[in-house]
Amino acid sequence: MAGDPILIAPSLLASDFSRLAEEIHRVEEAGADALHLDIMDGHFVPNLSYGLPVVEAVRRVTSLKLDTHLMLSDPARYLRAFRDAGADSLTVHLEVETPVEDLIAGIGEVGAECGVAVNPATPVLPLRPLLGSLDLVLVMSVEPGFGGQSFRPEVLDKVRQVRSWAAADGAEVVIEMDGGIGPATAEACRAAGATMLVSGSALFGAPDAAGVIASLRGG
Repeated sequence: MAGDPILIAPSLLASDFSRLAEEIHRVEEAGADALHLDIMDGHFVPNLSYGLPVVEAVRRVTSLKLDTHLMLSDPARYLRAFRDAGADSLTVHLEVETPVEDLIAGIGEVGAECGVAVNPATPVLPLRPLLGSLDLVLVMSVEPGFGGQSFRPEVLDKVRQVRSWAAADGAEVVIEMDGGIGPATAEACRAAGATMLVSGSALFGAPDAAGVIASLRGG
């Protein structure tokens, strides 16, 4: 994992939805590696975002990977639907009631890359035996559900732990961070071992998206 390139995934929730295709093309041209799609059900998290029709619309206007974060109480019901809508990776939460092993198997059955997310208060120890089955671990650096929160640096210890386990186990897993990430916090994320950074308002709100992406990468 040492020396892995830093991937940047703009969070679509922070974009101007009245100009969605234009916003997507702007970050695409600026060098984004993926688009991060926050799917919220108003139950697992106290907010609603968007669903399948928006994912389908995004898929029609970009070839970027769609990094799809399912903040849903019952993600198993929707794995096939989001995959069919164009999601390339599906990330589910360790905190949901469905056994995570069943969700991992379900994601494999629909042919998507598989991720598991943990909230700031959730220990990462249960992920240790699963790393060989995962493509991605998402460490939330804010409470999921709302944008604009401040970065929580204490979660960096979890990133270091997952990176250490992955290196010891030879697991090829992307370590993603999401929440309060911008040029001021990205360096600490990279140093801890994150290899994919999600950025919302810091990126979509900037006139020079390419400059922000370069800064997030450490350039």
